[in-house]
Amino acid sequence: MYPIFKPLRSIFKSYSSKEKKLIIALESIVGDKPYNLDLYKLATQHSSIAKASGFGIKLSNERLEYLGDAILGAVVAELLFQKFPFKDEGILTEIRSRIVNRESLNNLGKKIGINNIVEFDAHKKTSLSHKSLYGDTLEALIGAIYLDKGFIACKKFIIKKLFAHHLDLDEIIKDDPNFKSRIIEWAQKQNKELKFETVEIKTEKNYKEFTSQVFINGQSLCNGFGLSKKKAEQDASQKTCVQLNIP
Repeated sequence: MYPIFKPLRSIFKSYSSKEKKLIIALESIVGDKPYNLDLYKLATQHSSIAKASGFGIKLSNERLEYLGDAILGAVVAELLFQKFPFKDEGILTEIRSRIVNRESLNNLGKKIGINNIVEFDAHKKTSLSHKSLYGDTLEALIGAIYLDKGFIACKKFIIKKLFAHHLDLDEIIKDDPNFKSRIIEWAQKQNKELKFETVEIKTEKNYKEFTSQVFINGQSLCNGFGLSKKKAEQDASQKTCVQLNIP
């Protein structure tokens, strides 16, 4: 609750060799020593190795991930609001979604070294459950920093450590990945009948993988895959744009 006193307590605490390695890794990633190491240990614990507490609740980083997701979204929203004062809310929402989507956060997590601190059971890995492992852990880390050091420090980490070194906002804006919009516009100009159809949904525990198919004039073209219907349609649209040479 009072971060100014936490470093004093940490002086008198002895850490295991494993904990010392985590502290060193966190200093490299976050740029500062943790006050409450237990928060970060929980942030790096994937649900595949979760153990039940005394109350029968399995402890993993999922609750911290939920918190970090909300904080990251708020920081990105404020950053875009200030940087682009003349763009409407629809465009700002689209840009934010490109920054905080699962694929982007997964790549960002690997860039900053999340793969070196996350703990998970590789034997429980399925085709779906670990696809967003590093991105989910990054959000949990953000949640841990927020609880450990407060909002200002957490915001500084997101902007200075993540965005300043690993994200190019201007490049993200210029590179519009909305392939579905492209193919819809193409179909309208060519007077083609376009339809998207979800042809399969695979379910594994808390994960779903969607398979979407593009139909043009009733003819099936490309299949797309994703952890949501929207992402599967985007994947199918991208493949169709390549197949039909749609710019």
